[in-house]
Amino acid sequence: MTGTVSNGTSNGIKPPERLMLAGPRGRLEELFRVIRIAAEFIRGFRKLHFAGPCVTVFGSARFKEDHLWYAMARAVGRELGERGFTVMTGGGPGVMEAANRGARDVGAPSLGCNIMLPHEQGANPWCDRCVEFRYFFVRKVMLLKYSYGFVVLPGGYGTMDELFETLTLVQTGKITDFPIVMMGKDYWDELDDFVLKRMIPDGTISPGDRGLVKFTDDPAEAAAFIAEAAQRKFGLRKGPPAPTRRWWLFER
Repeated sequence: MTGTVSNGTSNGIKPPERLMLAGPRGRLEELFRVIRIAAEFIRGFRKLHFAGPCVTVFGSARFKEDHLWYAMARAVGRELGERGFTVMTGGGPGVMEAANRGARDVGAPSLGCNIMLPHEQGANPWCDRCVEFRYFFVRKVMLLKYSYGFVVLPGGYGTMDELFETLTLVQTGKITDFPIVMMGKDYWDELDDFVLKRMIPDGTISPGDRGLVKFTDDPAEAAAFIAEAAQRKFGLRKGPPAPTRRWWLFER
């Protein structure tokens, strides 16, 4: 079979995932890609090592400042910040911007892990610091590795991907006692019905798996739930001492 395959972009930029999944490449090209992926992991680890105890807020990039769920995300960002958490998001607009903005409202650290896209998604102005990634899977590792809990607000495919990957890790025991809060209950009602009326009766998940998430539209309740889990599992207290920076590792 022959033919021309579009790279799927309008500006000629080829996403690295698209090249990586294009089938076998030359051995040297594959080696360089592995090195670049490893370098991106290392850079992310170094940039976020001193982030403090984080909570990641997920949600759509499409909600404007006057939207109910933008306001909800900003409120939960404030509540998390007041409890001593660093608020981390994907660094973009919408819900991500709102959560970062809420943290800034109360003087809490506000971080973004932005993704480089063919159609540029710039970092929102409420991030104290933003780390950019080429690969979605590297970015997701960072958002999970440094977080003590997740807050998930309404969103699209990307939000669903982040939610269900995290649920899979909890369900399979890869991570334990990890609080996941879903906000915007009206948005999630049909998904919850699918879990209760289809997945559980058909045996594709266990009845107890429904309890892996907490539903609430109260930002204070969401933040308190995550704080209680973090204190129980890790003994976290507000204002823990920061790790020592090592000059010989070029840490600033």
